[in-house]
Amino acid sequence: MASGRVVVTGGAGKAGVAVVEDLRAHGHDVVSADIAESRDPDAPSLNADLTDLGQAIEVLAGADAVVHLAAIPAPNIVPDGETFRINTMSTYNVFAAARVLGISRVVWASSETLIGLPFEREQPRYAPIDEHHPMLPEFDYALSKLVGEHMADQFVRWTGSTYVSLRISNIMTDHDYEVRFPGFWDDPTIRAWNLWGYVDARDVAQAARLALTAPIDGHEAFLVAAADTCMPRQSRELMELVYPDVPLSRPVDGHETLLSIDKARAMLGYEPGHSWRDAHAS
Repeated sequence: MASGRVVVTGGAGKAGVAVVEDLRAHGHDVVSADIAESRDPDAPSLNADLTDLGQAIEVLAGADAVVHLAAIPAPNIVPDGETFRINTMSTYNVFAAARVLGISRVVWASSETLIGLPFEREQPRYAPIDEHHPMLPEFDYALSKLVGEHMADQFVRWTGSTYVSLRISNIMTDHDYEVRFPGFWDDPTIRAWNLWGYVDARDVAQAARLALTAPIDGHEAFLVAAADTCMPRQSRELMELVYPDVPLSRPVDGHETLLSIDKARAMLGYEPGHSWRDAHAS
């Protein structure tokens, strides 16, 4: 699709705002849908509860594609059972609505948490972690994303449509770079839980946009992260300090991300354009 109508669920959220803005800037007709009201009065969202299948079908009617970001975005926001119910039910309903309406491209927010975050009970099998790393969900939020990826496999089998799972890293903005990042730097264990990964909301938007048009068949999953870590120390040093027994599967240069984006680069044409280092360059 070159510039069709795209429904973005969760369009009022941290990633959603950036995705809606990016898609509109690239010529797409965008409908934003969210259970919460939009924070931008000039870009209202359609209020909808996607745990209701009828509402999901109505929201997606007339769309050429959907970017499904709506979810409880992290653990410990609501009780675990509610996180699992809301995330799996809303994802099922969006996938089912796409099937009913004949929508052939579904892009949705999976999560880096599938790979075993936080790495406390089990260490990573290797680094940089890629899409072949075992999926080791450690809590209900991550489990809901694993269920979503399995559902995507089955909807592809049923429909022949394309489903793209974006395993998005910890989403950050310029405000986070200024306020939060300096607190990470003295102690390498603070952010070791996801191998010091992060991603700028604008790069999430880039990945979502590229996933709408990339030449993909079936279901593909992609890690989506920044090109670097959130730390001033070099990546190899961080691994030696915190995970000395975890092997490196290939050489790691400088501050290179330890959440591999090689597949996203190769298949989506994704190239992160934003780093916390730019905000602190002066």
